Amino acid sequence: MPSLVDVYPYRLNGSPEFLILKRAVDKQYANQWRMVGGKVASCEAAWQSGLRELREETGLFPQTFWTVPSVNQFYEAANDTIHHIPVFAAEVASDAAINLNEEHSEFKWIESAEVNTLIHWPEQQRLITLINKILTSQQIVDDWKISL
Repeated sequence: MPSLVDVYPYRLNGSPEFLILKRAVDKQYANQWRMVGGKVASCEAAWQSGLRELREETGLFPQTFWTVPSVNQFYEAANDTIHHIPVFAAEVASDAAINLNEEHSEFKWIESAEVNTLIHWPEQQRLITLINKILTSQQIVDDWKISL
């Protein structure tokens, strides 16, 4: 079972826009722009953790929630761990109110073309680009969708 999850909230205003969050100064990854993410609780499936983290970090509930057919993977030297993190995409209402928790200081909506200037982690850049490609080609496979 995975220990972490990533969620990429987006809204459709013509072209997809992705919600990114700036980490608070006193949190891990301080001042970095990132997606929603967190730990999988022992009593949860990864997708359930993704929904919970989305609600906790932004106050949002998705209109559509789906598994991205890829994982975020990276090596963490501090604890000598290779992470393989399930990735979810969450469509939210275009006018949805964002209510940040204490983990973040700011939010912004960006288009895929802006990702490389704000997101520093290559896997997160790649995943936003992948999700954008799936959305713009309208190729979300029904098997990826999670019933809410």
